Amino acid sequence: MRSFLLFYIFCWSFNLVAQDPRLAQQYFVDGEYEKAAVLFQSLYQKNPSQESFFTYYLNCLTALGRQEESESLIKKEIANRPKEASLYILYGNQFIKKNELDKAEKQFKLAIDKLQPDVIMIHKVANAFIDLSKFDLAIDTYEKGEKIMKGQTHFTYNLADLYRRKGELDKMLNYYLAGLDDGSVNLLSLQNILNAYLPKDKHKDFQSLLYEKLSSNPDQVAYIELLLWTFIQSKDYLNALRQAKALDKRLNENGNRVFNIGSIAANDTDYKTAIDAFTYVRDKGPIGSSYLEAYRQVLICRRKQIVEKNNYNQQDLIALETDYENFKKEYSGSRLSAPIIIEYAELESRYLNQLNKGIALLEELIKNPALEPHIKAQAKLDLADYYLIQGERWEATLLYSQVDKDFQEDQLGELARFKNARLSYFAGDFQWAQEQFDILKQATSKLISNDAIDMSVFILDNINQDTLGEALTVYSQAELNVLQNKYTEALILLDTILSQFPKNSLLDDVLFLQAKIFDRQKRTEDAIKKYELILQNHKEEIRADNALFEMARIYEYQLDQKEKAKELYEKLFIDFSGSTLAVEARKRYRILRGDQIQ
Repeated sequence: MRSFLLFYIFCWSFNLVAQDPRLAQQYFVDGEYEKAAVLFQSLYQKNPSQESFFTYYLNCLTALGRQEESESLIKKEIANRPKEASLYILYGNQFIKKNELDKAEKQFKLAIDKLQPDVIMIHKVANAFIDLSKFDLAIDTYEKGEKIMKGQTHFTYNLADLYRRKGELDKMLNYYLAGLDDGSVNLLSLQNILNAYLPKDKHKDFQSLLYEKLSSNPDQVAYIELLLWTFIQSKDYLNALRQAKALDKRLNENGNRVFNIGSIAANDTDYKTAIDAFTYVRDKGPIGSSYLEAYRQVLICRRKQIVEKNNYNQQDLIALETDYENFKKEYSGSRLSAPIIIEYAELESRYLNQLNKGIALLEELIKNPALEPHIKAQAKLDLADYYLIQGERWEATLLYSQVDKDFQEDQLGELARFKNARLSYFAGDFQWAQEQFDILKQATSKLISNDAIDMSVFILDNINQDTLGEALTVYSQAELNVLQNKYTEALILLDTILSQFPKNSLLDDVLFLQAKIFDRQKRTEDAIKKYELILQNHKEEIRADNALFEMARIYEYQLDQKEKAKELYEKLFIDFSGSTLAVEARKRYRILRGDQIQ
């Protein structure tokens, strides 16, 4: 019985001792520093070599404002562990609290003097200085650490980070690059750091530094990688492409990096650089894994340069036509060629005025039994458009109806119904057209839905004012003429509306359509004047936001006046926040401002 009692007392005592650290920590976490201090003092006295007990006990005394006891505790610990450099920083901090700065500096110097060739100790001392925001002393610590470690360990990353904290960007960059050389800094990590902390106005300086480093160390590929990265961040895709080509040749990358630069440039509408990149990959020949896609992207970007930016000449059209024809000859049997053939037909029909050739291309494509149904439907819709341009209305409506029937629950079917309704609008059957547009308000495609809403409201507004629809009939014919590239005839009809119906609600629409025609005719100044008239005299009408957007687009793409374009985009999403164009305007504004858009 006595033995059992002794054993029980021993176990109880052991459990109590084991629970003391946990209980003390809980008191500390709960902010009960008096209770925590009592327990940690006991634990520290029983286990003086346990550093965590000392640290907790000191923190409790500090929280309780018992400075004399804190100082005595640190002095005692220094006596026990005189080689522990971090203790001198704690002691120095006590003098700072008493505003005895000279004594504090003396202790800080002692801490650095006590450093040993021990990586853990060096980091510990440096971090202690960092906790006190003593960045210069932390730098001194790492610099001495470099010396006493004799090249076995590098602290370049830590030094770079400290100079970052101090805002000394030149030294920060030099140390990060040194870290690339000694292997202590990872390239991807460095790019993330620079993305977060290197201001855009410092990119040029960084590029100069990289060129300087490359002149003395031309084999350091990481420098070229960083140069390429900075050019991408600055949206200088032309120089990024130059670096990508250099790396491609040096590392034998088979064009993959260059292709990626092309994709980035194309996504940011720098089609000229994108075309250069994709052409480089294409010219490597069919052996490359990206050859076919690069070939397609060359065509896609050249087309976008024409369609989106409206900045081209006849030579550009002929060059694109030649590329399309060469692609067709090489890949006429490939399933990937069908979308390109559709775009080829668009070039012939809408831009080169070769309607018969465009129609023939699509008629041949549609006959292909292996053609994917959705692609065939898209080809039929385009073919119907070209029949309409040619004046063959019934051929057009037949094809629209076929697609509507085959894709009743699909967006292609909705688009076919929209185009059929537009045919009725061109024919002057406004009531039936308006009813169809009204139904299409519920279309699953937001674009079709928005266009249907616009057309429905447009017809209702003008029929209510002009019950006979005389002005609207003339206007719809002008729109059809524009579709058929009959710009002179369209302008005559629009002038007729202005002279015969001077108070009609169509006036802003007339100005807008005139501006669109002038834009297509490269009469840029005339187009801008018409858009400005809409904003001056018809700001409350439905064409105002469209006019603002089109004018911004002209300044951005055709006149290369980015600041003016940015100003107009900003005005659009602020003054017309409910517009369907507001989202795109904000996106273009951010791109022009230099933001990275995902």
